[in-house]
Amino acid sequence: MLKSRRTAAAIGAVALTGALFAAAPAQADAGAKPSSSPKSAPKGDGSKAVCKRLPKTEARVNAAVTRLNGDATVSGSIARLEQRVANAKSEGHTEIYTYLNDRLTARKNLLPTLQKRQADLKAVSTWCAAQKSK
Repeated sequence: MLKSRRTAAAIGAVALTGALFAAAPAQADAGAKPSSSPKSAPKGDGSKAVCKRLPKTEARVNAAVTRLNGDATVSGSIARLEQRVANAKSEGHTEIYTYLNDRLTARKNLLPTLQKRQADLKAVSTWCAAQKSK
């Protein structure tokens, strides 16, 4: 009786393994089909969602500009990073100086981008307000 149960368990395991191997290529083919057909294209420009997120977006951009324009006591400001670059240079830490100076360059380049985004968001805000009144 014990021998027949072992035999049945072994046959069941072999059958299960065979079923898994047989199903694997079918699953692989099924996974390839959806990726070959593109999803539907957007039907609009997402203006409702943009208008809905506008207050949070404006607050985030304004906070970033304020932080970047802060003095040396403001964490994340350009002035603070300039001070750190000057400190690294005066202490002769050339690798740290190079690293911080590259970060400073990136941060200085970010400021005009954010200021442009502020102006764009003002125009979007005006547009959204006009759409609500319609």
